Amino acid sequence: MIREGVRRVVVTGLGAVSGLGVGAGIQFQKAVQCQSGIGAFSELTAIPVDLPCASIIQDDLFFDLDANSLGMFDRTAHLSWLVAKEALQQSGLGDLSEAELDKSGIFWGTGFGGSNTLDNTYQDIYLNTKQRARPFTIIGVMANGAAGLLSMRTGFRGPSLTYSTACASSSHAVGEAFRSIQYGVCERAIAGGAESLFNAGPIKAWEALRTLATPDPDNIASSCKPFSKNRSGFVLGEGAAALILESLESALKRGANILGEVVGYGATTDAMHITRPDSLGQAKAMKACMAEAGVNSMDIGYINAHGTATGVGDLAETNSIKSAFGIEAAQKTAISSTKAIHGHTLGAAGALELVITIQALQNNIAPGTAFLKIADPECDLNYLPLQSIDLDISYAMSNSFAFGGSNASILISKLRKA
Repeated sequence: MIREGVRRVVVTGLGAVSGLGVGAGIQFQKAVQCQSGIGAFSELTAIPVDLPCASIIQDDLFFDLDANSLGMFDRTAHLSWLVAKEALQQSGLGDLSEAELDKSGIFWGTGFGGSNTLDNTYQDIYLNTKQRARPFTIIGVMANGAAGLLSMRTGFRGPSLTYSTACASSSHAVGEAFRSIQYGVCERAIAGGAESLFNAGPIKAWEALRTLATPDPDNIASSCKPFSKNRSGFVLGEGAAALILESLESALKRGANILGEVVGYGATTDAMHITRPDSLGQAKAMKACMAEAGVNSMDIGYINAHGTATGVGDLAETNSIKSAFGIEAAQKTAISSTKAIHGHTLGAAGALELVITIQALQNNIAPGTAFLKIADPECDLNYLPLQSIDLDISYAMSNSFAFGGSNASILISKLRKA
């Protein structure tokens, strides 16, 4: 059902980078192959850390930034521009007029912001006994540094908003960009998120929380096992992903290649516990998505699950899908977690997984859940163990459920007929 009175919103560009490699296409290719980017963690840190495995970007990256920008902004911002540039190039957006730039927004997500800059500053002061921080430390640390860099590189002068809702940050960024275009605040937007935090302080903090995976002694690449009986937690990853969203009218007017349509967005809060997920809140987000799109659960062919490989989280999501979809539809829907191969990229996770989901929709392939060899009888849905499947997908959903009880679900489709 196409709603009257609101504008339709389409996707015209994708960009991504993670431990799987550089580019949106490689993320999907590796997801289809169930090929992992997880490996041993061997980075030097200021103090010893206990992080046996991680998903780190191994590629040499060309950021196309001047020396000032490379020195002033955090790696999180650099990754943000890398993926935004890829998405802009695919979208075919050329030079925009002043009026068009005023209607172009930036909606970005990050959980930790300029984590590298902050940790390096603490090292300088507390370990190296320096008396002052670097002059541009604040710019590197601030959470909206990435959005600021994107605005300066693109000239976009509409809303520039940064969302920090832990693991749902970039999903909320995409959803709020969708809303902004729907109601005419923006004509187009760069939406997504980035995260990079492989430095001592954040790693020690994650160690203390005791949610990280135990490395697989037989194959370290398979250490993250969503929905498996022998899952032990998630693997930290770094990455970034960007989508170009624009009104259907704008895309058609310039003859853009439309990759998909955003048709629903659900955002809810559990209001129960700061870390323990609540199935009811998650289910409400999924139901809101479907209600906005005017579809029922039987219409949805694929779900990219939040699927962090924690004992509590995977069971909660299994139950929330059953609640939102109904048992029959839940059992028929193809579901997978691609975190098994790219790790948990925290504030970037929602956008990265949505980039993969859009390509699944385009190619009619549902990526499998890698390393799901031993099924958990309580996680008893169709989690596509070990391999991807060909599937005619008209609608697909991407879920992000975060600490703080923040839930975000986004529903996409192939371009619908008027």
